[in-house]
Amino acid sequence: MAIIPKTSTDFTVVRRNDFTMRLTVKGSDGNALNLNGYTVAGEVRNEDRSTKYADWQITYTNRPNGIIDVDLTDAQTTTFTPNFVFYDFKYTQPDGKEFVYLRGKLFMLEGYTE
Repeated sequence: MAIIPKTSTDFTVVRRNDFTMRLTVKGSDGNALNLNGYTVAGEVRNEDRSTKYADWQITYTNRPNGIIDVDLTDAQTTTFTPNFVFYDFKYTQPDGKEFVYLRGKLFMLEGYTE
């Protein structure tokens, strides 16, 4: 079954803070996709891909129901020095085919408390 790609979703992140999202990967029928055998990877980069700021930490929270948690640490978000950075998540099917699932911008707000 094909996964429905979400072509662009933007988020706001506070620099020097942890950032966590829970994602449910859905198939083309709109139902949660069983992620057994799939892998998911994600990166944060500048627009021209010349600087990689971070890899997302991926936790397979509930593979049979397509649920993953994705995290960035406070140490990682500290390095996001532009006002916005770009991210995406790519999944690899059991047959080795790779596709982008979710991508967009992370808009940075300044965090002041240390």
